[in-house]
Amino acid sequence: MSKYDDASWHYGNEFPENLPTKNGATHIGMFLNWCINNDLHSEEVKEDLNEQIESLKRREITGAEILIDAFDEKFSDYMLNDLGNAFAKDYYEDETDFTNKFSSFATDYVNLFDSIAEESDFEYETFYHIEDTYENYDLMKQIIDYRFQEWKEYKSLN
Repeated sequence: MSKYDDASWHYGNEFPENLPTKNGATHIGMFLNWCINNDLHSEEVKEDLNEQIESLKRREITGAEILIDAFDEKFSDYMLNDLGNAFAKDYYEDETDFTNKFSSFATDYVNLFDSIAEESDFEYETFYHIEDTYENYDLMKQIIDYRFQEWKEYKSLN
């Protein structure tokens, strides 16, 4: 099993003391949410978490909440199907051929929310101050949708 990310990696060192540790899972949860909503999760996850997946799709819970409650804050390859893993390995991870040519999830995440904040004459104190809301997810979803199409073209999957 290979781990893409872990919320606990984020709430050490420079993590703001005034934030709850769950904020370390927000960005991971947004990607996980997108994967689930695009049926890129594994059969194992589908079987084990059917109820939570349905709650997520009804927007009753967020991807970060599933990550924390069901996956001990860890985002791993067993959670995704083959297509989901192929995309995550190229886009979620940094310094891949795809991210070097286009962008990575983390870069897109920071750039999106920094530009939105800038438009409102606001600045996020840190990456971890971005709220785990469906309003924010919907903004990030558009970017991931776009990158997924780019990635499929890049991989000649269309």
